[in-house]
Amino acid sequence: MAGSLQDQLLKAGLIDQKKAKQAKTDKRKNAKKAKAARKSGVEIEKDNTQEQLEQARKEKQIRDLELNKARDAERKVKATAAEVRNIIQQHALDIPKNADVPYNFVEEKKIKKIYITEEQQAQLIRGQLAIAIMEDSHRLIPDVMAEKIELRMPELVIRIQPEEAPDEDDPYADFQIPDDLMW
Repeated sequence: MAGSLQDQLLKAGLIDQKKAKQAKTDKRKNAKKAKAARKSGVEIEKDNTQEQLEQARKEKQIRDLELNKARDAERKVKATAAEVRNIIQQHALDIPKNADVPYNFVEEKKIKKIYITEEQQAQLIRGQLAIAIMEDSHRLIPDVMAEKIELRMPELVIRIQPEEAPDEDDPYADFQIPDDLMW
C-alpha cells in the first residue's frame, strides 16, 4: 500500500500510463499558474497595502491636526476664563451684609435681584459700576474692569448704560421715572 494514489491506480488497472502522465503534467501546470498568480497577486497586494498605509497615515495626520486645533482652542478658552475670573476676584467690590436696596437687572431674559447700598446703586445708575457674573453669583466691578472683561467674554458682564437726554419732541420729557421705583 505504499506509494502514491497514482501508482496504486496503475497497479489496479483503473488508469493507463498515458492518463497518469497527463495528470502529472496538468498538476505541474496548475502549480506553476498558482505560483505565478501568487507572485503577481502578492506584488499587487503589496502595492495596494503601501497605498493604503500611505492613505491611512495622511488621514491620521489630518485627524491629529484637527485634534490639536481643538485642544488649542479649548486651552485658549480655559485660559481666557481663568483670566476673567482673576479680574473679577481682584476688582470685585464688597457688598455689605446689611445692604438693603434691591437692584433688579436682566440676565438672559430673566429678571434677577441683588441687594446693594444706596451709594452703589447710584454708581450703577451713572454707569460707574457694572455687574459681573461669576459662577452663579453676581459681583459689582468698576466699569473700567467691565470693559476689559467684555473684550474677552462679553456674556459675563451686565452694564447699565447711563441715561441719555430725552428727545425734545418727547411729550413725556417732564415726567421722569425714578430709578429707585419699586413695583
